[in-house]
Amino acid sequence: MNEQTYTPDEIATIFKISKHTVYELIKRGELRAFKVGNKMRIEQEEVNRFKESMTAIPKHEKANPQPSQAHLQHTIKITGSHDFVIEHLLKIVRKNLTSISLQPAFIGSLEGLMTLYHGDSDVAAIHLLDPASQTYNIPFIKQLFIHEPITVLRLAAREQGFIVKKENPKQIRDFKDLLRKDVTFINRQKGSGTRFIFDHYLSQHDITPSDVNGYDKEEWTHLAAASGISRSAGDVAFGISTAASQLGLDFIPVTKEQFDLVFRWNAQNKDALQALIALIQSPDFIDSTKELEGYDFKELGTIIYGTQ
Repeated sequence: MNEQTYTPDEIATIFKISKHTVYELIKRGELRAFKVGNKMRIEQEEVNRFKESMTAIPKHEKANPQPSQAHLQHTIKITGSHDFVIEHLLKIVRKNLTSISLQPAFIGSLEGLMTLYHGDSDVAAIHLLDPASQTYNIPFIKQLFIHEPITVLRLAAREQGFIVKKENPKQIRDFKDLLRKDVTFINRQKGSGTRFIFDHYLSQHDITPSDVNGYDKEEWTHLAAASGISRSAGDVAFGISTAASQLGLDFIPVTKEQFDLVFRWNAQNKDALQALIALIQSPDFIDSTKELEGYDFKELGTIIYGTQ
């Protein structure tokens, strides 16, 4: 779950090629990468796969590469929130579906949904709280997607709360503790679903963001925020329980949220999206999620809204 990742510069060094070539490989689908914010990352598993594919190609073919199996795949662009279930889904798709590949960009729920709205992705992964209705995702979706054919699929419910060091040495229990001078907070980036929820709770407790020490210190993923706590860059972050457990940190639950996938259909991606939904709803995938802690998968695969 928490494996090594590489930058395009590091990949260029490993394979003794130019950085431009690395980006071309990513663009053509030869090398699968994902985005965290505006930074590209390649997983160790993908590096190993690419290395094996290069070894299998005769030298005279490497100079004039022919279209590979990757070119026959349909690439589904998935944008939005980072989550360990999405990481798990990426691995399952690689192992079980040869007809599609997933290209994730972890850019936050709001940005992911807007990217989908503009037609620049196929799926958005979101957890956006609407303060007025106290419900997740659907109010935002109904405002944006009026004529476009979409399907909303429930992925999981998960707990959000305070991530603190083991045994909670600063005894952080509630939002008022964030006002203490001896407490440093690590925030998530603007537009993330977690930032939405956190700001909502600050408003409920009449807390001004500028009074929270570290409010402007932003990280792009749950794991990055939790890592900051682990290495003592801060005392507390707001995030999901899975990130805390991955790094052996303590977690104080605050709320349960809904994490959904929004599919936008068109003639080009119809078959690929149908294959992806079928995989998510399959007994094998549902069974595979048992290894993931900190989630409620009772509604996994349930279609909760659609305009088709």
